[in-house]
Amino acid sequence: MSVLTTLSEKKLGKFLDRVHKAQAKVAELYPGDSGARQPCHTVYGGAHLFTADTAKKLGDLAQRSLDTYAPDANTFAEAIGLRGDLAGKVYDRVRDKLRREPVEDFRIDFEDGYGNRPDAEEDGHAAQAAREVAAGFASGALPPFLGIRIKPLTRDLAARSLRTLDVFLTELLDKTGGNMPPGFVITLPKILSRTDVTTLVEVLEVLEDRLGLDHGVLKIEFMVETTQSIFDPNGRSILPRLHRAANGRLTGAHFGTYDYTANCDITAAHQRMRHPACDFAKHVMKVSFAGTGVMLSDGATNIMPVGPHRGQNLSDELKRENRAAVFAAWRLHADDIRHSLVNGYYQGWDLHPAQLPTRYGAVYGFFLDGLAPASERLRNFVDKAAQATLVGDVFDDAATGQGLLNYFLRGIACGAVTEQEALATGLSLDEIRSKSFVKIMAARRAKP
Repeated sequence: MSVLTTLSEKKLGKFLDRVHKAQAKVAELYPGDSGARQPCHTVYGGAHLFTADTAKKLGDLAQRSLDTYAPDANTFAEAIGLRGDLAGKVYDRVRDKLRREPVEDFRIDFEDGYGNRPDAEEDGHAAQAAREVAAGFASGALPPFLGIRIKPLTRDLAARSLRTLDVFLTELLDKTGGNMPPGFVITLPKILSRTDVTTLVEVLEVLEDRLGLDHGVLKIEFMVETTQSIFDPNGRSILPRLHRAANGRLTGAHFGTYDYTANCDITAAHQRMRHPACDFAKHVMKVSFAGTGVMLSDGATNIMPVGPHRGQNLSDELKRENRAAVFAAWRLHADDIRHSLVNGYYQGWDLHPAQLPTRYGAVYGFFLDGLAPASERLRNFVDKAAQATLVGDVFDDAATGQGLLNYFLRGIACGAVTEQEALATGLSLDEIRSKSFVKIMAARRAKP
C-alpha cells in the first residue's frame, strides 16, 4: 500500500545521520555496566595492621561474633530485621560466606585509619604493607579486590601521600617480579579540585613507565567527601570533569559520610548515613556516573557492634547488655545497608569484623526478597526482545536488559543467589555466565 509523505529521502537521511552520530557519541560516553563483578563492600583497615592473612583473620572474628550473639537463624533474623521465611537460607549462606570469602574488597588505609606519623615510620609501614600484599598474592590469601588509600593531595600532605604511593608500589613490584595483584586500585580522598586528579594521573604515568607496567594498569577510585567534589566554585557539577581528568583510570567513586556531613557543618550528633544531605550528594553521584561503568559505593556505619562489657565471667545482666548493644548496632548497620541498596548503591564500607555478618545478611536478604519478581521481569524482557526479532523489528534496549541481568550477576557474585535459582529467569547457565545481555540476544538471534 502506498502512502503520502512530505520528507524527501535525502532530507530524511540528513536528519537520521544527525541522530545516529549523536547516539554514537552518547554510546561512547555512556557504555553502560559491563557486567563485571562489583564487590558488595570494602573493608578499611590501618596500613600498620595489614598482614597477608588479614581477610582470614577478619572472617574468623566475624564467625566468633555470630557464634556469640546469633548462634541460630531466627536470632540473627530478629537482630537485623530479616523476614522470617528467609532466615534459614540467609543464615546458612552468611555462614558459608564467612568461611569461604569473608572479605570481598580491602583497602589498606594510609589516611583516616592510619593518621599522621613520622616519615620514617610511614615509609616502613608502606614497605611492610607491600611485602604483605606480595606474600598474600603468592599464597592466594588476598581478597578478590584490594587497594590502598593514600593521603589527600593537600598543601601539607601531598608530598607524604605521593611518597607513600611510590614506596608501596616500588616495593610491591620488586617482591612480585613486576606483577600487580588483580583488582588493585588507588583511592584518592578529599578531592578539592581537578588538579588533584590530574596530578595523580601524571604521577601514575611516570610510575608505570619507571616500573615497567603497561600504561593504564594503575586504576583510581575517588572519595566523594567534600562539597568541592560535588560542585565547583562556579556552581557547576564537577564529577563528570573529574571523571574525564582521570583519563580512563577511574573504576569507582566512594561516598565519605562523615567528612561530607562535617563539610556541610552538620554536627556530630546528626552525622549519619541516612541524613538528607548524604542522600542529595549520592543522588548527584548517581546522576553523574549513570551509564559510565563507574562503580559507586556508599559509606560506613560508625556505630560498632561491640558489647560494652568484657571478660570471661560476666553476669547474665552484663551479657544481656552486651547483646542489646550488639543487636542495636547490627540493626542500624542492616538498615543503612538496605537504604543504600534501595537507592542503587550495591557497595558500602565496613570498619569492624562484627559488621561482616550484617553486611552479608542484609545484602542476601535484599536479593532473595526480590528474587521472584526480578526473575519474572527478566524472563518477560527476554521474551519481548526475542519476539521483536521474530517479527523483524530491531530491539536495541540493551541497557535495560543488562541492568536486569546485573541484579542476578550481583546476587550470584556475592553469594546471595545460586546459579540454579537464577535459572528461573529462563536463561541458561551459559547465558548467565556470559554476563552480557547483548551476547545473549545475539546468540539467540543466530539460532535457526
